[in-house]
Amino acid sequence: MNIRAFYRAAIVENAKPPYNTIHLKVYYRGQISGDDQEQNQGIVSADPQLSNAPVVILFNGVNCNPEVYQWLAVSLAERGLVVITFAWVAENFPGVIALTPGVDISMLAPNRYGTGPTASALPAILTELEKINNEGVLAGLLDLKKVILGGHSAGGRVALESASPRFFKGIVAAFGYGVHTAGTTMLGFEPATILPLPDVLPVLLIGGTCDGVIANSSNRYGTVWEKPTTPVSRTFAEAISGGRNDSYLMLVEGANHFSFVDPFEETTRRPFLDFSSTQPSSKIRSLMASIIGLFIDAHVRNEPTAKSSLNQYLESNNPLIDRFELK
Repeated sequence: MNIRAFYRAAIVENAKPPYNTIHLKVYYRGQISGDDQEQNQGIVSADPQLSNAPVVILFNGVNCNPEVYQWLAVSLAERGLVVITFAWVAENFPGVIALTPGVDISMLAPNRYGTGPTASALPAILTELEKINNEGVLAGLLDLKKVILGGHSAGGRVALESASPRFFKGIVAAFGYGVHTAGTTMLGFEPATILPLPDVLPVLLIGGTCDGVIANSSNRYGTVWEKPTTPVSRTFAEAISGGRNDSYLMLVEGANHFSFVDPFEETTRRPFLDFSSTQPSSKIRSLMASIIGLFIDAHVRNEPTAKSSLNQYLESNNPLIDRFELK
């Protein structure tokens, strides 16, 4: 199978130059044909069997280069999805320039939280997706009524918090790794407060039992977490009401905060806070790619066998799964 990608650029309307441009990488299933466009420009046509493809938008963690999520983008593209990663260098927090997933800090304030999305890059990406669906190798092939938001760390948080059709038409599901919704005391929340999610769409929440970044960042939330997975588990318990059998929690045994990235790169981010992973990274990523793919197949693509395959993990004794719940 030939997975290809191309680049686009988009302007974030409310951002100030030079920090108002994001660069997208669009992964899709291609097919080598040998035509002139392919030979001269490297532009490979889409697989003829690709049609009505749901779109996954992956939000990176702070200072995590989007290329470290290529392992997941390729895996999902192999399933017939179109996957978007992006790079945006901007003032992530006042006075701090970083590679950001786009966090709208104003929407995290106690008086505004939950009234709108926190993903500030999302409107520009969705606008660019409409252009991609109107021109080029993916013209007419995208199902923009089936957009899945996913991400890692801060990127996973904005994905989960922005996953509501009330905010954006076409959003149908969300997933995140190494993410929780605790409110920071700096913004005025009481210590150890877990904030609610929109809770209207299928959600997959994944955490690692060796996530040192979460464990060692608890001071932001005015507490000390009992376990690295405590705020993740509490987010599943308190931020999602359940009752639809489409919300999942998976805790991965031995996974740390950066088990979700490949290759590991330590010159940026905060790897010095992390704990060591106790399981092979390749096996951890393979498990997560399978679970995320099945989650999308079951709850977005409505593939008849996907839900039963996913539910088998709920009952399995897989040594990589510390806990798996559905509600």
